[in-house]
Amino acid sequence: MNGESEVIAQALDWLDQAGQIALGWLFSPAAWSQFALLAIAYLAARVLAVRLSAVLSKVLTPKETATGLLPTARRFALTFLPLLLPLIAYGLTATGESLTRTMFGSGEVIAFGKRVFLFLAARTLVRDVVTDSFLHLLGKYVLIPVAALYALGVLDQITLALSETRVELGNIQFSALSLIRGMIAGSLLFWMGSWSNRQSASYIKAQQELRPATRELAVKATEIVIFGASFILLMSIMGIDLTAIAVLGGALGVGIGLGLQQIAANFISGIILLVEGQTTVGDYVELDGGEKGTIVKMTARACILETFDGKWIVVPNEHFITSRVINYSDQGSANRYEAEFSVSYDTDINRVPAIIEAAVAALPFVLKHPEAPDCELDGFGESSVDFIVEYWVNGIDDGLNKYKSQVLFAVWNAMKAEGIEMPFPQRVVHLRHPPAP
Repeated sequence: MNGESEVIAQALDWLDQAGQIALGWLFSPAAWSQFALLAIAYLAARVLAVRLSAVLSKVLTPKETATGLLPTARRFALTFLPLLLPLIAYGLTATGESLTRTMFGSGEVIAFGKRVFLFLAARTLVRDVVTDSFLHLLGKYVLIPVAALYALGVLDQITLALSETRVELGNIQFSALSLIRGMIAGSLLFWMGSWSNRQSASYIKAQQELRPATRELAVKATEIVIFGASFILLMSIMGIDLTAIAVLGGALGVGIGLGLQQIAANFISGIILLVEGQTTVGDYVELDGGEKGTIVKMTARACILETFDGKWIVVPNEHFITSRVINYSDQGSANRYEAEFSVSYDTDINRVPAIIEAAVAALPFVLKHPEAPDCELDGFGESSVDFIVEYWVNGIDDGLNKYKSQVLFAVWNAMKAEGIEMPFPQRVVHLRHPPAP
């Protein structure tokens, strides 16, 4: 209650001082002249803002179809045109204050007007210029109130009171002003970090001359640098001794030694995967554990595999380092597959290889290099002679690609066209006791 009474008493004292200053201005001819100068400065600023805005709009407006860095920067500059009026008024008023103090030795009214124009500039910035939701919220609840307190001339007193109020967190001690400043600066820094990270990631991923693994590594390295620098800068702004980070680093090391080995191993494995580039986004892989699919995302902890039936499998990065991995894609290399078929024992099997090889080679997806289709005798079964035809294709025989099915159709059609019989199981039955007539 005592604290609240002190705050109320201080507020009433400020109001009393403001009332006395207002009455003094009301009956002071010097104050009236300064009010007149404020009005003249505002009217002159309005005229200048209208004319300058028209000129700048004509100069800065790019063609609608223009793209690139310069047109983007010009469009961005156009958004600040609403600030011309309050900023020009602020500049003219500042000049008028200097002249008034030099000539008459006073300028409190015009100084107040200057601060009001600065408040209007902050309000216009938040209302008409800022479009990002976070920055708009920050401006509405931080920038505008601070500008209002500055315009009323009480910002220094409030800042002093907050700086004298101490806050203790364990062995760390800092002022309430440092805490508030840290919260504001932290929010702004990490917003800037997120924005910078998105922009840099978009730019890096657009560099198609780099390998996908190199792009991913560059994105993650940039992210670590941006947020690490933001954290260190925030600690400096709040006035926290950076040697405390050493204690945090020691605790983190103990945590890794006791229970975070797998997380650390997966993180380091992810860096190794990105540096080597032998497995990257877009590759179709199969692990020893049976997991297989296309890598759609590589994170610091795991790789995301998408199967052909739409399922996502999260595989820790460590598995790609410590176990055997079959990479079917290898960024577009060809793969060899086999298709089995059988013919009757009545068939002239010497004709079969040439017929089947020609039929399979005619398929548009079958490659001639590194090897043309090859039909081989596989064995003699109980009811058929078994063959295998080997063929090379660019891609995986699954999902959208049904290579084997089309090859078997071609084999079937070719054998039907040549009159070659596809066998079926046959059995000979011997009756030891013939039935009675």
